[in-house]
Amino acid sequence: MRGQRRASPAPEVALLLETSTEYGRGLLRGILRYSRLHGPWSLYVAPGHLDQTLPDPELWKGSGLIARIRSPHMERMIRATRLPVVVSSLSESHPLDPGGKFGEIRTDSEAIARMAAIHLMEAGIRSFAFCGFMACHWSSVRERAFVECAASQGYPCSVHRIPVANWMQLPLWMQSWQKEQPITARWLQSLPKPAGLMACNDVCGLEVLQACTSAGIRVPEEVAVVGVDNDEVMCGLSHIPLSSVALDLEKAGYEAASLLDALMAGRSGGQGVVWVEPTHVAVRRSSDVIAQEDPVVARALHFIREHAKEPISVDIISDELHVSRRTLERRFPHAVGRSILSEIMRCHLQRAKLLLLETDMPSYKVAVESGFGSLKSFNRNFTRLEGTTPQKFRQSLKGAATREASIKSLGPTAPRVALRRPAASKTAPAFSQSVADGS
Repeated sequence: MRGQRRASPAPEVALLLETSTEYGRGLLRGILRYSRLHGPWSLYVAPGHLDQTLPDPELWKGSGLIARIRSPHMERMIRATRLPVVVSSLSESHPLDPGGKFGEIRTDSEAIARMAAIHLMEAGIRSFAFCGFMACHWSSVRERAFVECAASQGYPCSVHRIPVANWMQLPLWMQSWQKEQPITARWLQSLPKPAGLMACNDVCGLEVLQACTSAGIRVPEEVAVVGVDNDEVMCGLSHIPLSSVALDLEKAGYEAASLLDALMAGRSGGQGVVWVEPTHVAVRRSSDVIAQEDPVVARALHFIREHAKEPISVDIISDELHVSRRTLERRFPHAVGRSILSEIMRCHLQRAKLLLLETDMPSYKVAVESGFGSLKSFNRNFTRLEGTTPQKFRQSLKGAATREASIKSLGPTAPRVALRRPAASKTAPAFSQSVADGS
C-alpha cells in the first residue's frame, strides 16, 4: 500500500552450538530469550554435538554467527564469511581487532575451581584430588586453580589426567574409557581418605563415580565428588547423583546475543567479552558428607544442615546432642575454623541463596524457609554478610533475560563465595583448541 513502509527482514543468525550438552543448551536458552525480546531473529541451528557446519551460503543470507570452535578448519571457514561473530573456545595466539567484528565467550574456570574447592573444604575435607582431561586447556586451568586453592590452605592435592581429551570428538571414546577406567580406579584407591575430588566437568565426574564403583570406594564417605556444568541428566545417570558447579549459561547466552546484535549494527561491543560465571554448587549425594574427626562436631554439623530451614540456636543443638553449650563453643573453632554461631548462619544463608536462585519465592517466604524467622532479620544478616540485599543478589543472577544486557559491564557477582575473576589477557585468544571450552 502506498506510503506504507516495508518491514525490514529479520537478521539471519547461525547458532553453531551443540544441543547435546547443558553448556550448549544453556547458551541457546539465553540467545532465544534475547531474540524474543529484541528481535525477531531468523535462527539457524542444527541439533547435534560439536560437529557443526556452516549453513549453505546459497540458501542462508547470514547476518552473524554465535559458535563454538573446535578445529582450525572451522575457524578458517568462519573467518572467511567476514560476518560479525561471537565465539567460544579462543586460544591466545590471535588477538581480536579492536572495534572489529569479533566477540568471545569465556568461561571463568578459575572461579569455578575455587567454588568447588571451598564447597569441599566446608565439608571438613582436608585431602584433595583433581581429575581432568589431558591436553585440554580449560581442564588445565581448572586443575591449576583447584590445586592452588587447596595449597593456599596447606592441603595436599593429587592430580590425574584421563588421556581421552577428545571424548567429544571420537566416536569410539567409550572403548577408550573402558581401557582407562582400571588406571583411574587404581589412582582413586591410592588417595588418602577421606578425599574431596573435583572433576573437570560432569562427564568426567560420571567417569570418576564409575571408577569408584569398580574399585569398591564408597562415595561420598571415602571420596566426595563434584563436577561442573550441573547437567541434570548427566548428574542423575549414576546410582549416586553427582554434585556439580552450576554455571549462569542463560545469562551468558543473552549477553552474547546482545554483543552480536551490537556488532551486526556496526556498534562497538565494548571489551567484546562475555563471561560464563559459576553461581553455586548444586549439592547431591556425591558430596553430601561431613568429614570430621571430632564426633561431637560432626553430629552438630549434621544437625545444623538437616535443620537449616528452621530457626535453631546453640542451646537447641546442645539439648539435642546432650552436650554443654560451652563444649560446642570450644570445639567448633578448632575443628571447623569458625564458631558454631557462624556455622549456623552460614547454613541459613546457603539455603537462602539456593532458594533465591532456584525459585521465585518472595523474600518473606525465603526468610521463613531458610530459618531466619523474620524478613527483617533475613535482610539485615544477608546484607551484612553478603554485601548486597537479597533482592539485588537475585536480580544480578536471574535478571539478564528481562533487562537490556550491558556489554560494557559484564563483571560477575560471585554469589556463594567471594571469587576474583582473572584479568583478561591483553591478547585475545584465537579460535582453535583441542576440546571446546566450557565442557
